[in-house]
Amino acid sequence: MTIMTKIIQTPCRWLALVGYASMALLNACTDKFETYNTNPHEATEEMMSHDNLKTGAFFSQLQRNVVLFKDGSNMDADYQVSQGLTSDIYSGYVAPTGTWYGGVHNGSYAFITNWIETTFRSGFSSIMPAWQAIAEIAEEQGLPEVAALATIVKVEGMHRVADAYGPIPYLNYGSGSLQNDYDGLDEVYYRFFDELNESIEVLTQFVQANPNATLLEQYDLIYGGNVTNWVKFANTLRLRLAMRIVYANPTKAQQEAEQAIANPIGLITQPQERTSLKHTSNLVYYHPLFEIAYNFNAGEVRMGATMDAYLNGYEDPRRGAYFTPTVDGGYHGVRLGIVTSVWTPYVSNRISNLNVDNSTTEIVWMTAAESYFLRAEGALRNWNMGGTAQEFYRAGIAVSFDENRVGSADAYINNLTNRPIEFRDNAEGSAFHANAPNGPTIAWNEGDPFEVNLERIITQKWIAGYPDGPEGWAEFRRTGYPRLIPPVENRSNGTISNNVQVRRIPYPQSEYNNNRAGVQVGISKLGGADNGGTKLWWDKK
Repeated sequence: MTIMTKIIQTPCRWLALVGYASMALLNACTDKFETYNTNPHEATEEMMSHDNLKTGAFFSQLQRNVVLFKDGSNMDADYQVSQGLTSDIYSGYVAPTGTWYGGVHNGSYAFITNWIETTFRSGFSSIMPAWQAIAEIAEEQGLPEVAALATIVKVEGMHRVADAYGPIPYLNYGSGSLQNDYDGLDEVYYRFFDELNESIEVLTQFVQANPNATLLEQYDLIYGGNVTNWVKFANTLRLRLAMRIVYANPTKAQQEAEQAIANPIGLITQPQERTSLKHTSNLVYYHPLFEIAYNFNAGEVRMGATMDAYLNGYEDPRRGAYFTPTVDGGYHGVRLGIVTSVWTPYVSNRISNLNVDNSTTEIVWMTAAESYFLRAEGALRNWNMGGTAQEFYRAGIAVSFDENRVGSADAYINNLTNRPIEFRDNAEGSAFHANAPNGPTIAWNEGDPFEVNLERIITQKWIAGYPDGPEGWAEFRRTGYPRLIPPVENRSNGTISNNVQVRRIPYPQSEYNNNRAGVQVGISKLGGADNGGTKLWWDKK
């Protein structure tokens, strides 16, 4: 039995031992499942007996739960607590301006119990069960290529969960084992690589044998059944995860990266190949950031201070693609960790809002630009990436400009002088300021030290990746770049250093309630206390 086709032999007993997953499937074991637990937006067993619904409906469910949005099952508020009030604000992209708790919350490192639950829940009540259902059906029907597609999406979703918490119960999921222990993050990552390797091999062979064939076209919300693009995404995802572990296991990182590059189908290279949920007749949705920025209590998120310092310092044309100008025509952010009960100055027209359209802006899992910046870093490390660091760095910026439709990048790429500027809060009456992050200039200089050019790559990668908070936060933790402005107030009671900043989010209370023994194993493998200051396995720099 392969990695992708392990099936649940004792689902209710297994999931009873794994926190949120138990909540999801124990409900399915009640006598009145059809009456109380049928989701009108997901297929029933009877529906799935027709045509390709048996795998297709679960595949759509899988994709809809990587990044949560209002789809009939999830709400925009689920996005807010799963990503918006954790990774999005810790990445430096945005800052919360809601009135909750007078500012003493996640934004000031005082974790709110209910705000650190949903990331875990979405993984173990939605992503993992949907993947498992597809794996079981694909094995029954002899469709390894369908299982491969599902596994790629699962890895994309679950690496975000693992990067938020650290050790998670992953390796034995679906094996029928009664073990409830958490797996070390290194073990989880090595399984990710195994799963991606197998999936890529299966789909590469499928594409080579069936050049024009599509898979699950009606249910694929990302690529519309284009298998070639799925292989490109999987290769690029493999490269992303390889780079993530470069300071924890550099040998493994290089091996995985070079294998990703060696695949004959290649990586994502064009804007139209980026991995995003498309707005089609099969998926009509509204971007959750629009609702949060404009409709939640007159706006509960605004441009972050670090984005202000970098985009304004670089005079970056992407400012207007990402944010709205204020009354003075400029782009102004706000710092994390402001403790106040008066937020009017921050949600008025003195602080930039997010430039997001509710019905056309796509939820993006991976930009095309990221592919080039990943290869730029690999080449900088003297890995075989098929080109030079300078070539990939410049291409990454150019492709990001294309993706954001802001014109030519030539002048920007060759700018020798601009640097991030001092951040000054534009809110009326505010006294919150911060020094300039002192980041690098833009133009590549082959003669600069390794670390200077690495900072250039990661800084531009960070700018291009907006608003993907999970990736922006992970890269800051991995490399220390860009130089994020720390919060105004730190209410962690000493568990998080203001200079080092937050490194993870604690395990959900529900896991302590439902799987305490498993959590304790996870903490032992974490290597530190279950708080926001403990570094993850790959956070070694």
